[in-house]
Amino acid sequence: MTDVRASGRYAPGSGAPVLPAERSAGLIGPGLAADDLPDGLVVADGTGRVVCFNAAAARITALSASRALGLQLDRALPLEDLDGRRWWALTDPYGGLAIRSGQPERNLLLPGGREVLVSARYVRVRPTGPVDRVVVSLRGTEARRRTERSHAELIATVAHELRSPLTSVKGFTATLLAKWERFTDDQKRLMLETVDADANRVTRLIAELLDISRIDSGRLEIRRQPVDMAAAVRRHVAAHIGAGQPEDRFLVRVAEQLPALWADPDKVDQVLGNLLENGVRHGEGTVTIEIAPAPAPMEGTTVTVSDQGPGIPEESMSRVFTRFWRGSKRGGTGLGLYIVKGIVEAHGGVIEVGRAPGAGARFRFTLPVATPAFLS
Repeated sequence: MTDVRASGRYAPGSGAPVLPAERSAGLIGPGLAADDLPDGLVVADGTGRVVCFNAAAARITALSASRALGLQLDRALPLEDLDGRRWWALTDPYGGLAIRSGQPERNLLLPGGREVLVSARYVRVRPTGPVDRVVVSLRGTEARRRTERSHAELIATVAHELRSPLTSVKGFTATLLAKWERFTDDQKRLMLETVDADANRVTRLIAELLDISRIDSGRLEIRRQPVDMAAAVRRHVAAHIGAGQPEDRFLVRVAEQLPALWADPDKVDQVLGNLLENGVRHGEGTVTIEIAPAPAPMEGTTVTVSDQGPGIPEESMSRVFTRFWRGSKRGGTGLGLYIVKGIVEAHGGVIEVGRAPGAGARFRFTLPVATPAFLS
């Protein structure tokens, strides 16, 4: 690998780099400059002077490369730990044991209290010789903070969603155990049916959490089998009608000569169930489900679910498939559409949201034709 110090050589006795600031990053490999790296890169030579300060480092520290080059490392990066102690004085990269190879990544503070993730590597020409270079990697903490906030929101949502059904289950079972003889059979049946419904709610929530875990880790399993999409849609419509929805609430349109579709039947049911439930719960008027061959160049099946409700505000369109998004009517965990998108994409398909002709919401997903296989 090309020595990064070639980008910022110093004249003898001078503290300023000879080469222009725009070349401060230098080449770190064939055709690759330090400014091409997504993370901040700072390199100090054997005397502790900064000889490389790439564009990402300048962005993270708010210090230009022209000012950083030639400074001592502790002046260019005046880092402190979370207790306010000066980090370079604690770590002493140029002293200490000769077997040290660097510092693992940790949260440190820049001036002004800005957090940054820092790791360091000590480069020695000889295994137990003096440090020839200190290579420092810098990363912003925004992405990690977003992840942490997302996890915190997930935990809070799960705790909230679990509390209600579990309280109900506990209350009814405790009442039945304590006062069984005082209730009529009809009262007992009603309480047991409520317990059963709440237990199903908890089961669905746990299934959603497992799906999210698999989607986020890329381990969602797709077991492909022949799927009759029209029959699956009609089965879901019949379930809604059986639950009390009027028959004229649904309109199903199926194109002729649909291509053969190999997909995971359970996952397809999950997608259809979620989209139809959204149309019924959040929409108004007729819920229309259209099944047709996918438009060129994709070969597959496209399903469109639209309603005649108020639709989704334009400013919310980009957030529909994110975690915890809910429509105008509060309810549910806000995880369903996130899971739907993950399932469709795990099949190699695409899903989009838009406005229906009647100003309601329209969800459209396309699953490609695939060979019978077990994919994960």
